[in-house]
Amino acid sequence: MSAPPPPYPGKGQEAGYPAQPPPPQGYGQPYGAPPPAAYPAQPYGQPAPPYGQPAPPYGQPAPYGQPVYINYPGQPGYPQQQGQTTVVVAQPAVTVVQQFRESPVHTRCPHCQAEVVTATQFETGTFTWIICLVLCIVGCDLGCCFIPFCVDGCKDVTHSCPNCKTVISRYNRM
Repeated sequence: MSAPPPPYPGKGQEAGYPAQPPPPQGYGQPYGAPPPAAYPAQPYGQPAPPYGQPAPPYGQPAPYGQPVYINYPGQPGYPQQQGQTTVVVAQPAVTVVQQFRESPVHTRCPHCQAEVVTATQFETGTFTWIICLVLCIVGCDLGCCFIPFCVDGCKDVTHSCPNCKTVISRYNRM
């Protein structure tokens, strides 16, 4: 038949298994944590001194006239250094190209300089006549070829200013 099962691994070397190393005691440092002696210990609750300035001795207040640092840089309460110049760089203006399609567009009228939402009007254009001709050729010549003249999706769109009635743009389907 078959051979007897191997002996229980906990029996040790007498069963033919090598000795197991003892399990590690405690836990090591978490992955990425610095070794314990890498940084000097800070007293609990005391912030680190700012870069480039010596720390006052432990338990003694800062000398008179020296700023007392409460928070780290970038947080409220950190004193601003004197004599710094702030340079503001102006960004170039970004021109947005608007697309005039079927729906009204919020824009500035080039004629009256008013901020307006354009008024749209649908007009018969080349695309409407081409669709009419195609329908007539296909066999819809008993009045059905005139359907594109009733559908706004086949017509051109004219955008005009509601204040001065000037045509701002025209969207042609073809």
